[in-house]
Amino acid sequence: MTGSVKEAQPTAGRLAALLIDSSTEAISAAGGHAGGVYLRSRTPGLLRLAVLSGLPGPLFRPWWRMHVDRPFPVADAYRLGVQVILPNATETMRRYPQFAAGLPFHFGSLYVPVVNGSTTYGVLTVLRPAVADASEVLAGRDRVVRLAQELGAALRVLEEQDADQVAWDGEPMYLRPPTASTSVGRVGRFAWDPSTTAITLDEDLHTLLGVPPSEFPGTAEAFADAVAPSDAHRILGTLRDTAAGRPPALPLYLRDTDGELRLLDLWNAYEPPAAPEVRGVVVAPGPAPTADSAADLLPDGVFCLDRLGLVVYANPRAAELLGRPRAELVGRDLWEAVPWLGRPDFEDHLRAALLAPDPVHFHLERPPAPEPAPNRPVQETGPVAGDKDGQPATAGGDSEPRTRDTDQPASAQNLDQPASAQNLDQPASAQNLDQPASAPDSELPPEPSPQHTEPAPQPYEGDWLALSVYPGPDRLTCTVRPASGVADSPAARGDGEAAEVGGSALAPLYRPIALAIALNEAVTVRQVSAVVMRELLPAFGGRRLAIYLLQDRHLYLEWETGFPKGFLSPFDGVGLETRLPGVETLTSGRPLFFDSMEQLTAAYPGIALDAAEGARAFLPLIASGRSVGSCILGFDRPRSFSTEERTVLTALAGLIAHAMEKAQRYESETALARGLQQVLLPRRLSAHPQLETTGRYLPGTAGMDVGGDWYDVVESGGGLALVIGDVQGHGVQAAATMGQLRSAVRAFALGDRSPDEVMSSTNHLLIDLDPGLFASCCYIRLDPATGLARAARAGHPPPLLRQADGRTRVLDLPGGVVLGVDPRARYPVSEFQVDPGAVLALYTDGLVERPGHDIDEGITALRVALAKAGAPARPGQRFLAGVADRLTATARHATDRPDDIALLLATRRGTPAGGPH
Repeated sequence: MTGSVKEAQPTAGRLAALLIDSSTEAISAAGGHAGGVYLRSRTPGLLRLAVLSGLPGPLFRPWWRMHVDRPFPVADAYRLGVQVILPNATETMRRYPQFAAGLPFHFGSLYVPVVNGSTTYGVLTVLRPAVADASEVLAGRDRVVRLAQELGAALRVLEEQDADQVAWDGEPMYLRPPTASTSVGRVGRFAWDPSTTAITLDEDLHTLLGVPPSEFPGTAEAFADAVAPSDAHRILGTLRDTAAGRPPALPLYLRDTDGELRLLDLWNAYEPPAAPEVRGVVVAPGPAPTADSAADLLPDGVFCLDRLGLVVYANPRAAELLGRPRAELVGRDLWEAVPWLGRPDFEDHLRAALLAPDPVHFHLERPPAPEPAPNRPVQETGPVAGDKDGQPATAGGDSEPRTRDTDQPASAQNLDQPASAQNLDQPASAQNLDQPASAPDSELPPEPSPQHTEPAPQPYEGDWLALSVYPGPDRLTCTVRPASGVADSPAARGDGEAAEVGGSALAPLYRPIALAIALNEAVTVRQVSAVVMRELLPAFGGRRLAIYLLQDRHLYLEWETGFPKGFLSPFDGVGLETRLPGVETLTSGRPLFFDSMEQLTAAYPGIALDAAEGARAFLPLIASGRSVGSCILGFDRPRSFSTEERTVLTALAGLIAHAMEKAQRYESETALARGLQQVLLPRRLSAHPQLETTGRYLPGTAGMDVGGDWYDVVESGGGLALVIGDVQGHGVQAAATMGQLRSAVRAFALGDRSPDEVMSSTNHLLIDLDPGLFASCCYIRLDPATGLARAARAGHPPPLLRQADGRTRVLDLPGGVVLGVDPRARYPVSEFQVDPGAVLALYTDGLVERPGHDIDEGITALRVALAKAGAPARPGQRFLAGVADRLTATARHATDRPDDIALLLATRRGTPAGGPH
């Protein structure tokens, strides 16, 4: 959102405030612990998460965007306008298996559409504790329904004031839900008016700061000095940023003159027509330091996270075991403070603790710490940049932490980047109005330390850590201890896998289910490859992937990621007689595993290597006994492959092979259908000196079959016949039927038949052909000299007529049923006049239909767009090509176009001119 603070910001602020209030109240009404609001976006058919309360936003990144056609509860609630109640994980798995595979945790959820009149704006969602039966949440459901109705009415009012603002295209706002426990700290509130620079404090804040109202001058400078003198400049800068619509993403952590912790939170308050005001709170945590002091003495590490992933406490032992100074832990996102935790396995466990009530226990191998220079203290290390594969780098260079699940399944979703609860890319107008937000690295002064050094882990403690996460209503309490002192830990067992240098933890065994579900939706070879990269690599800690497909007894590279640029080029197109592991795994049908690069070179002397160390797995892609190709997985460090891992990888290779074979068949059929359709569409349109015509055809996007849309302009008697049609279905059959109908209509038109005869004859032909398909069609015979048009319509959307003065209307022509259904169908003929300079528009439903919306809305939008498209500047000027491009611009640039689109435009010229476009 852009614009001035006075104009755009108040509207955005009111929208954000409505969404925040509704989400907060819905969570409370339904007894939930998290929730949010999905709002429609400016991309047709796409919902975006606008508000997320009670959960770290980046940890749930895969659910930020939701297409309304997806098999998810949010999409069903929006598309069908129904309430979806999922009381527990069993019901969720039964009704929405893909959603359950992504979040396989024991929780319930509720989804209510936000509707007003015929408009659906979004979906109000609540995540809550699981119950045995849906009847137990009906009372809370009713209250959420009322909130959704109130939100819909409020959004309608806002839409009437500024229709463009009631949509969401940015990242979600992250909120902390209402706390379940009473705070023991002290809180004071204030308000600052940027226009007058006056600041007012409530009585509680005067008491907290120890400044009586009579002694307070009412300036921002005096306020900053009273809160934290050493950080006064930061407070003033943050006040100015908030007034400009850029409130901080998390609270500021400050220290007063006595060194006591104080939290400062700021947000915008809009009360139009007044200018934006800054409001905030100052919190003194109270007696919490007493409890902190007690926890500081515990022998085990203890740290606490709020529900957005912010570290609110860490004792010295936790800082020591995590390898970070306390000053760099407290007040920062966990993934920012400890980058090596930003990996899918750990994030799955954290999602489980956030969504389900049971504690989560697991083991994790920390990366080796860098060795300090002699006679120097260990330097503190901040977050480091990710490596070239987009995976989080660690303090130990290429090392990567490993997790071992002991009792909790992980989710099937993979986040491609370390999570961070900051919301930096979001427009200022869409930022959270009262959300705590992330403090810079310097916001929390470092803990006093004689040399400011971080103690290194003791040698006897080993590399494995035992972590436990205990969920609470407002925060997560985590304990961490050396795994060498925990029974049944990898270090205590001393098993071979843990002892292997660089050995990896067993990947979650639920991955076959998750991969199968994801592969089921992938229809092209590229989509299948992308799913493998997204699901398979993170599950096993891999960094490199290559997929080769078999064609004419040669293997051709289809997909690669992680390998040095150009390294795999010499292997593209190798024959099956070549002695290479990627070839022999396919010809033998056996997977090949190499725990180290030394093993690989010993088995294949002289083979080119892309790295000096690592491990490799070569998997045959064989579907029902038919060779499809081979898959290569690469790992940065040596590792062993357990029997279970080898079994899982072999099974996954079979799933991938079947998906690849299906995708290859789909692409072959699609290429045939597209070629057939392009041949059958007219290369040029019949010309007339007094008539300009132009046509546009757009196929559906990747993943959709070719449709049967067509258009044509045919000489008919002394005039021209304008034809547009749409065959039901997609694929080769639809394209072939379209070609037959186009030829039939052209033949009947050239015979100078009337419009009703053309429609009736084509209808009988389609019934005789019996392809099992029906078609819609609109046929208009236009006399360019007089402008008289005679039309017949068979179940097709009505044409539009734009007069030269810009007035545009829908031609509500009577018509008959679609072609190919009723041999006795009649198609009445209508007459209307097309004046010089007027534009006649014929189109197929792909241009005006959107999932979840009435087609009349799309026709109205097209009518408005045609009215704004303009008229020729001079008589005889050719301009329809530009009009056609403008009418199809949105569809042409859409990433998700579910149906084909055909458009035919015609206009009469006052004087003879050239031919068509």
